[in-house]
Amino acid sequence: MELGLQNTMAFVAGASQGLGKAVALGLAREGCRVALCARRPDELDRVAEEIKSETGLTAISVPADLTKPDEIERAIRATVQQLGRLDILVTNAGGPPAGDFTKQSDEAWHAAYELNLMSAVRMIRAALPHLQKSGRGRIINLTSTSVKEPIQGLILSNSIRAGVIGLAKTLSVELAPYGITVNNIAPGRFDTDRIRYLDKARAQIQGTTEAEAKAASITQIPLGRYGQPEELANLAVFLASDKAAYITGTTIQVDGGMMKSI
Repeated sequence: MELGLQNTMAFVAGASQGLGKAVALGLAREGCRVALCARRPDELDRVAEEIKSETGLTAISVPADLTKPDEIERAIRATVQQLGRLDILVTNAGGPPAGDFTKQSDEAWHAAYELNLMSAVRMIRAALPHLQKSGRGRIINLTSTSVKEPIQGLILSNSIRAGVIGLAKTLSVELAPYGITVNNIAPGRFDTDRIRYLDKARAQIQGTTEAEAKAASITQIPLGRYGQPEELANLAVFLASDKAAYITGTTIQVDGGMMKSI
């Protein structure tokens, strides 16, 4: 299927590893030029080299701390200066720490708010003038299945990430006249550092091993395994494409059938 992504320009946050890296690679495989954003320049350069080796396309590194407004603005500005324009924005940030309500301080709540809600707000704000000029702008937010079904022990994620869904739904209406679509992807359990951290946290709470916690987690997934990052990236690439021009305001889970809600 021809997705119409040749010579488009994308900014992908959290692109140094895991789901963000997979999305960046997926876009590049379709001919999209990609700006890679994360905190560690050395890791971004490694991913950029991997993209060039596989696709022949040069990806650019724009390091930034997504909790700092000025760094987000600088990264988007550098992206447009180097790529010439911006057509696709993928917001993505690491999840907040695990823990029950009584374990979370005001500082923890504020940090989660900055990382998981305000980073998306600020990336969209900085990118919006360029997406409006594009005429085929795409905003894709990577969130969590916690936005549809709260996950025990993840009070911060359950609460803060839901704000991204409200933001996206509102923007899908406000930005429709510009041809900009706004969608969310809610990842379930994927073979990434984040899920390994959560498995370890569950093991500590339950007094079991990490392997046992993983095995118990997998029993909740009808397909019987953790997803591979590329399997989520396939959806992100489609939502970024011309074929998805009539899809906006949606939140789609990619979870191997784990979610029980209709």
